[in-house]
Amino acid sequence: MIDKKILSEHNLTEEEYRRIIELIGKEPNITELGIFSLMWSEHCSYKSSKAHLKKLPVKGEHVIQGPGENAGIIDIGDGLAAVFKIESHNHPSFIEPYQGAATGVGGILRDIFTMGARPIALLDSLRFGPLENAHNRSITDGVVSGIAGYGNAIGVPTVGGETYFHPSYSLNPLVNVFCLGIADKNKIFYAKAEGPGNAVLYVGSKTGRDGIHGATMASAEFDEDSEKKRPNVQVGDPFKEKLLLEACLEIMDQNLIVGIQDMGAAGLTCSTSEMASNSGSGIEIDLDRVPQREEGMTAYEIMLSESQERMLLVASNDKVKDVQDVFAKWDLDAVVIGRVTDGDRLKVRFHGETVVDIPVDSIVNLCPLYLRPSRRPDYLEDTARLDLPEQPEDLNAVLLQMLDQPTIADKEWIYRQYDHMVQTNTVFLPGAGTALLRLKGTESGLAMTLDGNSLYCYLDPRTGGKIAVAEACRNLACVGARPLGVTNCLNFGNPEKPGIMWQFMEVIEGISEACLAFGIPVTGGNVSFYNDTEGVSIHPTPVLGIVGRIEKIDRAVSTCFKSEGDLIFLLGENREELGGSEYLRTVHGTERGLPPIIDLDDEKRVQEFIISVIDEGLVSSAADPSEGGLAVCLAECVFASSREFGFAVELDDEMRTDALLFGETQSRILLSAAPDKKITLLSAAKNAGVPLREIGRVGGTRLDIRHRDRSVIDIPILEALRVWKNSIPERMSTKT
Repeated sequence: MIDKKILSEHNLTEEEYRRIIELIGKEPNITELGIFSLMWSEHCSYKSSKAHLKKLPVKGEHVIQGPGENAGIIDIGDGLAAVFKIESHNHPSFIEPYQGAATGVGGILRDIFTMGARPIALLDSLRFGPLENAHNRSITDGVVSGIAGYGNAIGVPTVGGETYFHPSYSLNPLVNVFCLGIADKNKIFYAKAEGPGNAVLYVGSKTGRDGIHGATMASAEFDEDSEKKRPNVQVGDPFKEKLLLEACLEIMDQNLIVGIQDMGAAGLTCSTSEMASNSGSGIEIDLDRVPQREEGMTAYEIMLSESQERMLLVASNDKVKDVQDVFAKWDLDAVVIGRVTDGDRLKVRFHGETVVDIPVDSIVNLCPLYLRPSRRPDYLEDTARLDLPEQPEDLNAVLLQMLDQPTIADKEWIYRQYDHMVQTNTVFLPGAGTALLRLKGTESGLAMTLDGNSLYCYLDPRTGGKIAVAEACRNLACVGARPLGVTNCLNFGNPEKPGIMWQFMEVIEGISEACLAFGIPVTGGNVSFYNDTEGVSIHPTPVLGIVGRIEKIDRAVSTCFKSEGDLIFLLGENREELGGSEYLRTVHGTERGLPPIIDLDDEKRVQEFIISVIDEGLVSSAADPSEGGLAVCLAECVFASSREFGFAVELDDEMRTDALLFGETQSRILLSAAPDKKITLLSAAKNAGVPLREIGRVGGTRLDIRHRDRSVIDIPILEALRVWKNSIPERMSTKT
């Protein structure tokens, strides 16, 4: 008997239950209900976001595959394709940080190699609560260890990413993992179950009870009982995944299969139904044939399990033996569990009885879609008003305080745990802002970055969405790469709250406007709603993963100052903007004002200019002043240099000194160049119609900034470096 309590446990409404009965022409049994609970969950169906995601541009000249598959694909030339996507594993990482993060890595890797691509890079965007709290330190340690444990073991380098710390993530950390792989563009594989009579094969690890209702769990708020949901977190085995990866790529190389899909969220339920739906076919499976590692599992448990390292394949009957031989070589199960059928039904047998018989479309394509109520949050009336605090007298102390802020401070404690050189494609080490990988056998390279400022999105979601795209593209431009495609991970609170829904809609508008301006398509991504715990929502956090190409990788530049005597230039203009800045939050304890203005036309001109002068070999370094502004960016250009050159900078802007040093005005780039390049650079800027001015020189042993003939920053390099490098290790080593 399906009663209200059972519906609630499956996160289904009574109205949705009535729709299920209408679609399948009967009352569902408990296994069928479980299937609907997964496939109609927010995590799988996108029922609250799908209508709005249609506003994002998805087409472009380089796009091979856009949204709707396991990952997006773009043509990168030389007969190659880049396959990439970003996914979230937020809720599992709160409940069990190590396994939650580890299986997030495993899942995104499978999304990539299921398309026929060999994964070559991982990046992660991590958001934690303040490290002064012991529980936050425990989550941070577990998540970082989980990413390292899985990525290092499977042999895919973690080459970059971002990490933020903010109180809104104390009860709801965010773990977003990006993966990119390379494939022959003529050998792409899709999630298809074509050809009636073709065999359906289960390959990989055996099925257990871990992860049951994982997708449903990710589609609801957390409360004080969240810790009890540990059994819903999957357990990963990176060594098994390595075998699975190699076996799958081998059968693809031999063209032995018709289609393939990862058993990720919703496990066997998702892979069977979606592959059938994609092909307009039906599918029949027998659960007695499914390899199981636990005794006495029910049909419900087998269909809903999210055990890791499993894939579903479809192969013609004459290729089954060849597929099984390959998997046997890699010591993996490859079992025929069913067949593709005519018609449109998912049929599941167990112990000789039919336990599921429902239309494929009812679970994949006919989930209710919601246009949730939206309303501009009341808090924005208050936060928009900003009475600027008095400027501190000791700006040296302010810069040191900023460098000590974990969001800004050195992240080596995190990325030193990752193997970032395996596969030997890595050009820039983690911490460079933009990851750069060589494409072996070519002269070109791929640049990739993750960006998203949640405070901007909290204060003005539309502007925050635009800046997230612009800053990611700017980071690529700073190494000399042009953006080709976007994947996004949209992390928000409960969409049933009108204020949260309004934030989401506004961010989408901003992202869409910026992507159209830059001419870059969104190839896929992930929406993570219900990031609320005990009624507290995270700040709206869109994370943009953008991939670009640089034609000549030997022309790429990094952020660090290269030579004593090089001149320092500022590309773009300074404005007196402090709203939403890390400076206001860190030094004055306030999150108010409006984010910086973003003019997308100005932004494009600045980016086109820096890409062109890098390509011409005129630039020694380039860096984007983002969180912390100009002073922090200058310091980081010093810290990134193994020679530890200082600088002397003179600024004459008529504005508050703290706004000049720590404001986060957009469309600016700090660059350095040899003195003999000065005339050519200034002439090129004049011809391009972009503001460029010399502001200083590399050299010395101090961070030296003057404003209108007055010394405002004068700190020895080693003092500032010590603060910047020790911030996170000192907090993580706190015992209380």
